[in-house]
Amino acid sequence: MPPSEQLTTGVDTVLSRMRALAATLPARDGVAVFNRVYLAVTQEVDRQLDAGRFADPRAASTLDVRFAERYLAAVDAAGSERRPPACWRPLFQWRRHPGVRPLQFALAGINAHIGHDLALAVVDACQALGCEPGELEDEFDRVGDLLIALEEHIREELMPGPDLLQIADPLTHLLGAWSLERAREATWAAARALWALRGLPDVAQGFTDRLDAAVGFASRMLLTPLAD
Repeated sequence: MPPSEQLTTGVDTVLSRMRALAATLPARDGVAVFNRVYLAVTQEVDRQLDAGRFADPRAASTLDVRFAERYLAAVDAAGSERRPPACWRPLFQWRRHPGVRPLQFALAGINAHIGHDLALAVVDACQALGCEPGELEDEFDRVGDLLIALEEHIREELMPGPDLLQIADPLTHLLGAWSLERAREATWAAARALWALRGLPDVAQGFTDRLDAAVGFASRMLLTPLAD
């Protein structure tokens, strides 16, 4: 199979799994809300790969697929009554709570996926490609830029209303404490640290466990039930 077809096949596989998941979940389910968001991001990455907008399409595709696989593995774990990573547990536990709004579900999923999964996906991709994290920085930044643009769209779509009402809404104050840009910066630092620790597996595992727990705590705060 030519390299270009291999790239397409990998991204198409994760897209198919996300679409299949979307078809099985109620629209209001918290995992379904995040899945719609992530499907849109992955479709945009796929379009940009097809349009040749990544300087290194093989690296971009590898990072995108390894990233998506970590989310899908968490979904599989929850579906088979195994424990998903701590960063994902709040979303699975609170996915049907009537007091949690769709925007909270979307951003809690983004927090789990960016704050924990992306750092590990960078390491996964470097190992698969035989490169250093610095060689993936452009692809990391491009994917991050797509997520930031999408986050702005999500906030507008899922939290409509006049600005004055938004200021008074408790959701505005809850979400004002979280920033995707800051999360992305922390993730890049975590990825580089994990790469540097790869020769010390016990230390790397301890670092990963603490990262997982911290991101899970933030996700739980983002899912605080709010009065209408």
